[in-house]
Amino acid sequence: MKQEQIAELLERFEAACHVNDDVEYWSARELQTILGYNQWRNFSQVVEKAKIACEASSINTLDHFADVSKMVALGSGSERNVADIALTRYACYLIAQNGDPTKNEISFAQTYFAVQTRKQEVIEQRLRDVARLTAREKHSKSEKKLSAIIYERGVDNSGFALIRSKGDYALFGGFSTSEMKTKLAIPENRPLADFLPTLTIKAKDFATELTSHNVVGKNLHGEKSISTEHVDNNKAVRKILQQRGVQPELLPASEDVKKLQRKLANDVKKIEGVSKKK
Repeated sequence: MKQEQIAELLERFEAACHVNDDVEYWSARELQTILGYNQWRNFSQVVEKAKIACEASSINTLDHFADVSKMVALGSGSERNVADIALTRYACYLIAQNGDPTKNEISFAQTYFAVQTRKQEVIEQRLRDVARLTAREKHSKSEKKLSAIIYERGVDNSGFALIRSKGDYALFGGFSTSEMKTKLAIPENRPLADFLPTLTIKAKDFATELTSHNVVGKNLHGEKSISTEHVDNNKAVRKILQQRGVQPELLPASEDVKKLQRKLANDVKKIEGVSKKK
């Protein structure tokens, strides 16, 4: 393909992207023209193949192919309502993969949507990483806050460690902190929360915040009463998770947050380096 053709197709693909409530989508009718298909009948067959490929990947087609309608102008100056399909970027990628490879438009689209889909996946993964790191930092602050509160109420550092351990035992259905580390292959000298998935970190944080709130609200003193409160809060949080079909002790370990911090920090440095060069 000539450079001019590539630039034109790139512009057409970008211009065809619609955004509604922060969700981007493409019109199948518009994509049909861009991909060089003259008849909707032929293009709809490609769309059906893409749907089959989507189902084969165990992905809900309704999340990526939404039946809609649109008004099109007729030669007489009137308009007619025709069926259309709102497509996600992933749906467009599948359509390109199942299109006629002899068409220049299809070969370009295959590359375009493969690259763009990969970019979106990278962005989404980064957002998940940032959310997990933020949750871990929040939980660390919550534990420091609880430690300070109960220290003033007669509980020293060893007592706090015991209270926290009993909380883990309640949250993880009878697995101690040490047993969870063994279960998830976590080094004994590292905090369990550094390797937990975001949901579990937030569950532990919620239970910890509840304990801080109730220790003050109920004016609790001493290791025994505070420990009972913390265990009850972790049991309550566990019950909520179980009601939603989640067993926290069965969730797999996630990447070490220390490695995650370094990775995100390096990404920032790379971005800053590129910005300076510009």
